[in-house]
Amino acid sequence: MIKLLTIILLVLAVITVWRVLRILELVRELRGEEEYITDADNRNTGRGLIAFLILGMLGMIYFTLDARKYLLPQAASKHGVLTDDYLYVNFGIIIVVFFITQILLFVFANKYRYRKDQKAFYYPDNHKLELIWTVVPGVVLMGLIAYGLHLWINITAPAPKEAMVIEVYAKQFDWTARYSGADNKLGNSNFRWITDENPLGVDNKDQASGDDKITREIHLPAYTPVVFKFHSRDVIHSAYFPHLRAQMNCVPGMTTEFHLEPTISTDSMRIITNNPKFEYVLLCNKICGVAHYNMRMKVVIETPEAFKKWYKEQQYVFARPEEAAPAATPATPVDSSAGKTAVLAQNPKIIASR
Repeated sequence: MIKLLTIILLVLAVITVWRVLRILELVRELRGEEEYITDADNRNTGRGLIAFLILGMLGMIYFTLDARKYLLPQAASKHGVLTDDYLYVNFGIIIVVFFITQILLFVFANKYRYRKDQKAFYYPDNHKLELIWTVVPGVVLMGLIAYGLHLWINITAPAPKEAMVIEVYAKQFDWTARYSGADNKLGNSNFRWITDENPLGVDNKDQASGDDKITREIHLPAYTPVVFKFHSRDVIHSAYFPHLRAQMNCVPGMTTEFHLEPTISTDSMRIITNNPKFEYVLLCNKICGVAHYNMRMKVVIETPEAFKKWYKEQQYVFARPEEAAPAATPATPVDSSAGKTAVLAQNPKIIASR
């Protein structure tokens, strides 16, 4: 509040000074006095421009650094690290160009201010200079485009065959998740089959749906590829995982998808952010109606062992007879990182350091 009041006071002070100067100008016009701009006036204006440049730069640096506390913490997915790096490269280039152009603008305005004993040199063109300021930005932009295309191809490449499959179902104004079972295949679904007992419209005659489970939270095992398949029941929603740097539209009548690999557990992110109440979240990033702001779902990233324990407690889409054997957990890829998961379970900081 104090900062806001300070800013308002400064703005009012500037407006007041400007109005006083305007009044003095009108008084001079009424008196018929001619306005003379002296070299001293121009010199003071030039010095004022340099002072404004310095104060403006210092203010920009301060507010930029101060705004870091409002940014998201480090990315919690493999591709999120790549996109963040790409973003920082763009920020770096923008900052360098900003400093160069602003310094030249104000320094030149002061250096080449009007003087009675000097005459401006007529300089119509310089082909070499024009070639430099055209080619250099062009080369930089081409590099950024090539780098961005490389990242896009990497991120949108087909998911590994063994990736866990999860359906995310959107409707005004909540989310529902459906996990594929041991077969790692989701049963067919159709909006025409939706009932109170079958909110996702899953085909109970499809054998693949027999081991599907329905949840009101999303739990993900760390370092396990996951394929998300998105559906919408009513309007266009947008599934947004801010900390995983992932977003995909949920469109009625069609299936959209993306895949990712989470890398930082919820416990580790609480240590990183120094926030014991931190939670990952799934948000709707489309204004889908009056309760859009309340459309969110808890996301938990944990070790594979903790995920298996949680998964066993979740209910099947279709109830099973009590004598049926307990279902297996979804297929989890086995690779060289499997030996690490036991250590990660004991020390969540290791996950954060990956």
